[in-house]
Amino acid sequence: MNIVKYDPFRDLRTLQDEMNRLFSGSLSRSGASGGAGQDEIMRGAWSPQVDIFENKEQIVLEAELPGMKPEDVEISIENNVLTLHGERKFEKKDERDNFHRVERSYGSFTRSFTLPPTVSSENANAEFENGVLRLKLAKREEAKPRRIEIKATDNESNVQTTKVSAKQNEAEDKNKTANA
Repeated sequence: MNIVKYDPFRDLRTLQDEMNRLFSGSLSRSGASGGAGQDEIMRGAWSPQVDIFENKEQIVLEAELPGMKPEDVEISIENNVLTLHGERKFEKKDERDNFHRVERSYGSFTRSFTLPPTVSSENANAEFENGVLRLKLAKREEAKPRRIEIKATDNESNVQTTKVSAKQNEAEDKNKTANA
């Protein structure tokens, strides 16, 4: 397992590379050949679209990877950094094929996401269906919301119970063990 260093300027360099590719690519496409060059097809830097959301139990990451297979993608988690790495290869069906336009992106990609400390990577679950990778990361028990009963007495010595939502923390655990 490799240690992943955080590089705050990586996204900025990626943006600069994409802008350079955009301007150089538009000039080469307007040339005499009228199509994308072989080096552009092979180089084709791309990045899959990703949605990340959470519910009470887990954080879910969904990545669009059309035309790829599960064995083309690697997922790793190190030091609370989730990394998706893979490659979509350009497969020319026949040497006699002459493409007029190639708009889909090909090549390798790497996406990294910093996970919050409330996530447990122990029970990570990944599914791949219809070109969508779905990765589920369970939240730690102490991060999940729970209900706590509040007991109060009124003037007539009747006990009333009210339930409220709160996050579990260490102070509550200490109070429970001290009262037990």
